[in-house]
Amino acid sequence: MALRLYDLAGANPERRFSPYCWRIRLALAHKELPIETIPWRFTDKEAIAPSGQGRVPVLVDGERWIADSWPLANYLEDAYADRPSLFGGLAGRPLSRFYSCLGDTLVAAIFPFVALDILDVLHEKDRDYFRKTREERVGTTLEAFTADREQRLPAFRASLAPLRVTLKDQPFVGGERPLYADYALFGSFQWCRCISDFQLLAPDDPIYAWRGRMLDLYDGRAGKAKGYPV
Repeated sequence: MALRLYDLAGANPERRFSPYCWRIRLALAHKELPIETIPWRFTDKEAIAPSGQGRVPVLVDGERWIADSWPLANYLEDAYADRPSLFGGLAGRPLSRFYSCLGDTLVAAIFPFVALDILDVLHEKDRDYFRKTREERVGTTLEAFTADREQRLPAFRASLAPLRVTLKDQPFVGGERPLYADYALFGSFQWCRCISDFQLLAPDDPIYAWRGRMLDLYDGRAGKAKGYPV
């Protein structure tokens, strides 16, 4: 029986764009587990009420409801220990926690570039909610928040130097093969690709090449997702 994953979707149910859901979608593929994804929108709080909170990803495994990407990664590693390890061994779990947190900072860093674009792809019932909650969070309109994104792009790209240097010498953050650390970071870039045509990465960047390898994984699971060719 396939596991069920509640997965953030836009107006088009095929546009799945949560960075945190993408972490788990690829973790499930890594574990070679069958999955049914259920399109979920920001205002569909009742659908995931059994999880005890109001955000995705939420995984349903039999009678169990598990929420949030890092607890979910740990659950998959422990519950399906006979399948390929997400962390590459015991020492890899705390290191993966670091990369999970680093992925969270990437989400925050990318948000000012794509906040308004997210609004454009949302289901009509989510738009007022998204604008209100995000404008309260950033203290201005989404239009003003994203207005100078071109000017801020060089500084953002420069901030990725440690990841860039790493990926010059190895194909994945995990080494020769991807691990959860890759999924934690990739989710942020996939989020941008799924909802915006903004060129966040330069085509000659080693991070761009790594992202391409990530898009190709597992029969192109991420690459085939609805998004933009950037």
